[in-house]
Amino acid sequence: MTDRIALSGLRARGRHGVYDFERERGQDFVVDAVLEVDLAPAARSDDVADTVHYGELAERLVGVVGGEPVNLIETLAERLVEVCLADERVRAATVTVHKPQAPIPHEFADVAVTITRRRS
Repeated sequence: MTDRIALSGLRARGRHGVYDFERERGQDFVVDAVLEVDLAPAARSDDVADTVHYGELAERLVGVVGGEPVNLIETLAERLVEVCLADERVRAATVTVHKPQAPIPHEFADVAVTITRRRS
């Protein structure tokens, strides 16, 4: 499968983290999602119903980021990839969760976790 839909740089506020202050104040998270899906039906029909609607996907992902807090961005990434795979047409999904405001006492550009899951 070489067809993909990519949603990059989706920013949402969440209260995830190990520390109490992360849960209290919250912080921004950035999500990238790449879905492997057969785009031929949508290309033929030119109908959004024949593909994964990336606007609706974005809403569901933002809902997870803004929802129930978790300690680890690994857990958050797993929940997000499950959202991506909820659409039966998605054969595989890769999700990266960036935590640009991670509580690290040194200058850094980014902290991110990437997971890939495939439909059985």
